[in-house]
Amino acid sequence: MTGTARRRRPGPATARRGAVAAAVVLLLGAAACSAPTSGATPAAVPTNCGPVTATLGDNDVNALRPAPTPTLPATVASADGTTVTVTDASRILPVNLYGSIAETVFGLGLGDNVIGRDTSTTFPAAAHLPVVTPAGHDLSAEAVLALNPTVVLADDSTGPPEVLRQLRASGIPVVLIEAEQTLAAVPGHVRAVAAALGVPAAGEQLVSRVESEIAAARRGAPADGAPRIAFLYLRGTAGVYLIGGKGAGSDAMIEAIGGVDAGSAIGLARFRPLTSEGLINAAPDVILVMSAGLASVGGVDGLLKLPGVAQTPAGAARRIVDMDDGTLLTFGTRSGRTVQALATAVYSCGKPS
Repeated sequence: MTGTARRRRPGPATARRGAVAAAVVLLLGAAACSAPTSGATPAAVPTNCGPVTATLGDNDVNALRPAPTPTLPATVASADGTTVTVTDASRILPVNLYGSIAETVFGLGLGDNVIGRDTSTTFPAAAHLPVVTPAGHDLSAEAVLALNPTVVLADDSTGPPEVLRQLRASGIPVVLIEAEQTLAAVPGHVRAVAAALGVPAAGEQLVSRVESEIAAARRGAPADGAPRIAFLYLRGTAGVYLIGGKGAGSDAMIEAIGGVDAGSAIGLARFRPLTSEGLINAAPDVILVMSAGLASVGGVDGLLKLPGVAQTPAGAARRIVDMDDGTLLTFGTRSGRTVQALATAVYSCGKPS
């Protein structure tokens, strides 16, 4: 598997930006500090690995080269049922809650045409761009209009809706992409973005690469001894503590690397408030969190003070895996690499294989 992970000393974690509330990603798995042995069971999950931060070897987006030339005008169906015609892709503004639309535009090789970003778009190639969501994840009409975009790509995770209507009323083509955040939805998102920008052939090329990377990551999952993994969404500064369940998105990622989603296993759906009883019943072997969320509760030591955490197998073993919010929360063109990096952090205790 590709990807790297660095070992973490117990204590406060360093955060990147405060990420999204509402949807979350996840994954990982746990087994042995070396490759899992045949016939392993969840009880065989290592207790001597400790906390690990999962990282991609290169956190940037791999863009198609040479960059495609848009064939315009392109008339497409927006996800809200509106037919939109795009005549100019020279000034693209891709925005949503997860950063996945910007990731797709850059992956298509059109990053040089992007003029702004949302707060979830944090990969290096886009980090210099002005932010148009100054209030968390709400669009500022003034900030958008000041950039004079020729096309805005968004989904219903961003808004408010009146801002999107205002942009359309000003004459800017606004194309909404379906907002489903799952591994299975990634190819459709890529195709929709590529069609809107007049580069459908490049879209197919990128889909082929992404599907290949995701499939390779799935094949790397151990066949035996699926660990129970609980994804916790934490925002200590806001008093928000949630556990993921079926349909949260994190469940699909966990299953992709051969794990059992602990929240789903006890009947939870989407995100539910974290309770000590629920977490103890979930009995995770591994707890997965976002890096900023871990930092918001005071690192691993602070996490273990939350009700029920220390009473789980994961808490007793300090088996915590964290990953940067801008990567972990994004179902986009880096998803295959993300799965691989998380699996490396879990199954080999953070040592690259």
